[in-house]
Amino acid sequence: MPKYLNELKKLFSISANPEQRDGMKAYMLNQFDFYGIKTPERDKIVKAYIKANPLKTIEEVNGIVRKMWTFKEREWQYAAIDVFRYHHPLWEEQVIDLIASCLKTKSWWDTVDGIGSDWIPVYFSYYPHQIIPITERWNKSDNIWLQRSSILFQRSYKKNTNTHLLAEYILQHRLSKEFFIQKAIGWALREYSKTNPAWVKSFVESHDLAPLSKREALKKMKD
Repeated sequence: MPKYLNELKKLFSISANPEQRDGMKAYMLNQFDFYGIKTPERDKIVKAYIKANPLKTIEEVNGIVRKMWTFKEREWQYAAIDVFRYHHPLWEEQVIDLIASCLKTKSWWDTVDGIGSDWIPVYFSYYPHQIIPITERWNKSDNIWLQRSSILFQRSYKKNTNTHLLAEYILQHRLSKEFFIQKAIGWALREYSKTNPAWVKSFVESHDLAPLSKREALKKMKD
């Protein structure tokens, strides 16, 4: 294990809480092990550590993040999201390969949506010419987490949302039986409804969406 991660592992081990571990594991349907460190404490540990130990090159960052992604305790993947985000000034266009790898590996809503919040919008702000080729590829893939990411990548775009892409990517999967895809469709529409409720209302009325997607899409307007 790299020295960088050895030191962080010591901090995680010191803060591990067996009493919280089982509850956190159960919440994630027993798919992942945990140290049992709650989010506020983990954030405090990781953010202080990253700030005190900045990495110098994108090669270092990629290697560290990939290694963190292999560890069994889920806190490592959460910390990896923080490490990669912190070093975004070092990113190069090719880091999309790492982003896609992390979306597809040890995948669940927690890491996929964390990447969707902290990595993907930053990457596309640096490399906007990659938006269509990357998201089209994700949307047409057979991986539900890439599909989910293609539907949700604009959720923070507000007035800059490309409604043509939003509609295209939703309609490609509107018949999906996958809970996380139906939920993503509703979430994407709900977020955009805060900016353009008329468009969302018209879209929902014009297309046969899953009940879950429709319910989520209209939630804020009903409120």
